[in-house]
Amino acid sequence: MPACEVWSTCATVPILRARAEMLARIRTFFAAAGVMEVETPILSHAGATDPALASLSLCGGSSGGRSDADRRLFLQTSPEFPMKRLLAAGSGPIYQICKVFRGGERGRRHHPEFSLLEWYRPGRDYGQLMEEVAELVRVVLQRPTLPMQRVCYRDLFREVLDLDPFTTPAPTLREAAIRAEIPDADRLDLDRDAWLDLLLTQCLEPRLGRSCMSFLCDYPPSQAALARIRPAADPPDDQAVAERFELYLEGLELANGFHELTDAAEQETRFAHDCDERRRLGLAEIPPDTRLLAALRAGMPASSGVALGLDRLLMIAMGATHIDQVLAFPIERA
Repeated sequence: MPACEVWSTCATVPILRARAEMLARIRTFFAAAGVMEVETPILSHAGATDPALASLSLCGGSSGGRSDADRRLFLQTSPEFPMKRLLAAGSGPIYQICKVFRGGERGRRHHPEFSLLEWYRPGRDYGQLMEEVAELVRVVLQRPTLPMQRVCYRDLFREVLDLDPFTTPAPTLREAAIRAEIPDADRLDLDRDAWLDLLLTQCLEPRLGRSCMSFLCDYPPSQAALARIRPAADPPDDQAVAERFELYLEGLELANGFHELTDAAEQETRFAHDCDERRRLGLAEIPPDTRLLAALRAGMPASSGVALGLDRLLMIAMGATHIDQVLAFPIERA
């Protein structure tokens, strides 16, 4: 990164202009598609229970006899919970452009505060949503012929690493990581999903999104997050999969999408599992979003939804190699 005065912006004026044009194209795209723009709160009494996410929080307002824990508010890691409550209230298709916050994220591709585009399509499955994501990316990047491909998570591991990610035990995954010469693999003590994540990021992701948009889809059920699980049609060769996808372009992970879970009981079970896992790992306690559970019980329509990182998309559009190049004021000079 070039040195500049501490008061000044990191992004050049042409990049600031490109960000404004990107946002305008997105709003034009959704206006033409009949998708309504919404705003939801950035602060919430509940947070993301996912152990992989570090929520930032603050102590809000006067005490009024309440404890600090009761006054604690969380900066959103994603607007998905309140947006799903809007779906349950009958909003129809919606999108939001907003700031989200994640602790412990800083680097060439990460920043603790970043811009997210999130949208939901009631009545569409995740395959249809992938098509719409590809269409939007082509419009934003002004690359109308940019091709897309779908890559199944299981097929990718089988073809490149000769491993079945749905059945291979953790010790064998560890051996594969050591053979691949992933730094410190021989000293790590990880569970199955953590080994799969390590192999994916270190060995497989660099192959994705080269001269096309790669949609990696159908994840192991243990990595469903907020996605619906599709049962196996013909076991044992066929496996149940989480109807989830991630989009990669030019080596960058851009988007994470789901055929959304709408079962309140299953969602409550997943929240409880996340909380148990956070306690086991010694992570901060995060209160699950009971208002989301109430909305699911009231009835959220079958929907697919996706979150797309706008700073990374702008990096690709401008050929930037560091996220600071597309930010007006990175956290160090905020």
